[in-house]
Amino acid sequence: MTHRMTALAAALVVLFSGSVSIARAQDHDRGDAVTCESHDMHRARCEVPWRDARLVDQISDTRCVRGENWGIDNRGLWVDRGCSGRFVAAGGRDRGDDRHDHGDRDQGDWHPGPGWDTRFNVSCESRDFEYHFCAVDLGGAGRVSVARQVSDTRCIEGRTWGSNRGGIWVNKGCAAEFTVDRRWR
Repeated sequence: MTHRMTALAAALVVLFSGSVSIARAQDHDRGDAVTCESHDMHRARCEVPWRDARLVDQISDTRCVRGENWGIDNRGLWVDRGCSGRFVAAGGRDRGDDRHDHGDRDQGDWHPGPGWDTRFNVSCESRDFEYHFCAVDLGGAGRVSVARQVSDTRCIEGRTWGSNRGGIWVNKGCAAEFTVDRRWR
């Protein structure tokens, strides 16, 4: 009887596992990679303490393209449309962690001069609904927000626009004036 119940339970797990979209994050230590998977082409979120991420191992057949089917925003790491991969922190401090800056290893002792930490606006637009990247050095702790949308297409963070340390990306017709809060740390 126990063998039949075990077999039945295993069959139910297999039967129902394909119909549920699950975000799975494995983070054994702060420095370890996190596995984040989009099941059945659905968007999934994986909680991470990082401000930025880097794809280190694509585990899906679907090609993972930052800003198109994966990214990181103020709510964490997200994957979509079949992208599954292993991700690691990419420079900058972890959210809420002021004790160390993991990006110092890459930056050495160099620090920008006075006036680096500043706020300014940048325009960036997706022409013909194509992906476009506007290079702007945000610094390790920089933030971006929409100051004024100029397109008819809604600019939605993580879907039609996003940012990383190197700049701002727009896609699917989003055009806006963005406020950049550039911060070294």
